[in-house]
Amino acid sequence: MTIRSPICTVVGHVDHGKSSILDKIRGSAIVKSEAGAITQAIGASIIPLETIRKICGNLLEKMKTEFTIPGILFIDTPGHAAFTNLRKRGGNLADIAILVIDIREGIKPQTIESIEILKQYKTPFIIAANKLDLIPGWKRNQTALLANISSQDTQTTQEIETELYEVVGKLAEYGLNAERFDRVEDYTKQIAIVPTSAETGEGIPELLMVLSGLAQKYLEQCLKCNVEGNAKGTILEVKEEKGIGKSMDVIIYDGTLKVNNTIVIGGINEPIITKIRALFEPAPLSEMRDKKSKFKSVKEVHAATGVKIASPDIENVVAGMPIIQTEKENIEKAKEEVQSQVEEVIIETDKIGLVVKADSLGSLEALLKLLKEEDIPIKKATIGNITKKDISDAASNFESDPFQCVILGFNIVDISGICDACVKIIKSPIIYEIIETYKRWIEEEKKKKEASELDKLIQPAKLEFLKGYIFRQSSPAIFGVEIIAGTLKANSSLMNRMGKTLSIVKNIQAEKENVDKAEKGKQVAISLPNVTIGRQLNEGDILYTDMPEEDFKKFKELKAYLSEDQKMVLKEIAEIKRENNIVWGI
Repeated sequence: MTIRSPICTVVGHVDHGKSSILDKIRGSAIVKSEAGAITQAIGASIIPLETIRKICGNLLEKMKTEFTIPGILFIDTPGHAAFTNLRKRGGNLADIAILVIDIREGIKPQTIESIEILKQYKTPFIIAANKLDLIPGWKRNQTALLANISSQDTQTTQEIETELYEVVGKLAEYGLNAERFDRVEDYTKQIAIVPTSAETGEGIPELLMVLSGLAQKYLEQCLKCNVEGNAKGTILEVKEEKGIGKSMDVIIYDGTLKVNNTIVIGGINEPIITKIRALFEPAPLSEMRDKKSKFKSVKEVHAATGVKIASPDIENVVAGMPIIQTEKENIEKAKEEVQSQVEEVIIETDKIGLVVKADSLGSLEALLKLLKEEDIPIKKATIGNITKKDISDAASNFESDPFQCVILGFNIVDISGICDACVKIIKSPIIYEIIETYKRWIEEEKKKKEASELDKLIQPAKLEFLKGYIFRQSSPAIFGVEIIAGTLKANSSLMNRMGKTLSIVKNIQAEKENVDKAEKGKQVAISLPNVTIGRQLNEGDILYTDMPEEDFKKFKELKAYLSEDQKMVLKEIAEIKRENNIVWGI
């Protein structure tokens, strides 16, 4: 067994400097050492320990740590997809991560996304508080980072501290205890923040120092791998490459992979078996994110590295799938192993729950982990765009629970061509936003449902019999009233201040037009059969809706949706009713 390089991903919000941090690390490795000391792999850059030592100078020596890691494998494809697609059984393939935060902008939506996924996978990480050079008054200096910060004028230093502790405070809201790296007392309990500038390179040596130290101290046992054994890996991306055709960018984390090896790849329905036609690495020092990058053919690769694999029959391969290299006699065992990893993520049950779709196996797993944490039930979880079958599966929930008649989609599109009013589709390129939107939608729908339930009840209302507005004394009595509070609806029963039931409101007229209801402040004419003005009621009387006890109790349950004047009327109605029945409405 040997120690492989730890795999490090760089995550964070768009435009906070993920690519720039990677470029600066790679650039520093090229500049600080002879060409070739940085080895490029597909989707990754391998920076050997000796190169890290040169970049860090005497910083690593101060740590007094014996380093056995051969270097660090940086994933060159920054962002969410690279991180979630790097999966293996039991968690994420990334051993460690750098979370990049713009020191001036702080925590943003994709920062939260990254934090949630890092926490879910229990991936250790450090924070690069980037764009230090854009702090007002910052003066670039060739000295080490901490000495440079101390040499700035008082106002600039104070600004750095303020911005830094705003980030610390915000991280605390997500249950993270963070501190500037030189003030960290316990790396197992605190997250180190390293101020950096990807533009000037300031803080990059310190970032590499902390990263290397953490990897060596806490990850050594997990980095043991069998370099000579059968290769295991995970698919980062599937691409169409000019001159190569359909190919897979794969991170190999165990063993050795050779041309002509047989590999088994996890599939959505069944495993895919293929033979390696060719292996490719980037040409030395080429820019991996440049579409014109040139590749060189190689005969074999060893863990941990990234490689482009050209093979036949890979049209249906998707990102995030596991691959295992195997001999012919062990193909069945390998098929079982890869497919069991896929089936851990892809779900199909007969139970009630949401339909979940994502663009890759890793993204689907990350989304499912967060949904399970929220106790949100899942009926079906698969990879790919939304189809007619997905709409049908979601719609089948409607009768039992309309709140689960929902499809959640990450980085996918709806190709069903069906517009079903029963099915709610929530899509986003940010996982936590999908969940937040779903939870918000549930809340809004429940409010609508409860509001419609309230509407079916006898509404609380208080009204005054206006003096001088008697239009008929009886059969039916018609007179003018003003709604003092609440809402008066037609067919409501009215009572007086003593709690005596008078009659039912047969009609309500406003400006000579019949209306169904009248709100607070309105003056309307009402007609009451079976009463005579001067006997059962008189001008100036205060009247209330005669509410059934069941309706009152329901209003009490849903009081969050009531206005203050509705609550006041309900209280007065209860007081009147309790004169005759002390436990009414309790």
